[in-house]
Amino acid sequence: MIKQTSVTPTQLRSLIRSGTLTFAGNQRLRIYGKLNCSSGKRMKKENRVFFQNEGEAVRIGYRPCGYCLKMDYRMWKEDNL
Repeated sequence: MIKQTSVTPTQLRSLIRSGTLTFAGNQRLRIYGKLNCSSGKRMKKENRVFFQNEGEAVRIGYRPCGYCLKMDYRMWKEDNL
């Protein structure tokens, strides 16, 4: 997991373009989603974190975004009722 505030914008763009970072999340709410999610793009920079893959986010305890990962979110919700 990489916090947005711990890297420069240039470093962050480089990691995303190279495919090193594939998911983003909200550290405060513990939600992760796709990089192009419109909900994720609205969050505060100090809350934004990035993950190499979905498994990393799940292992740390983040849940899927209900907007960009609808099916994963539904499965997560059924398992956590």
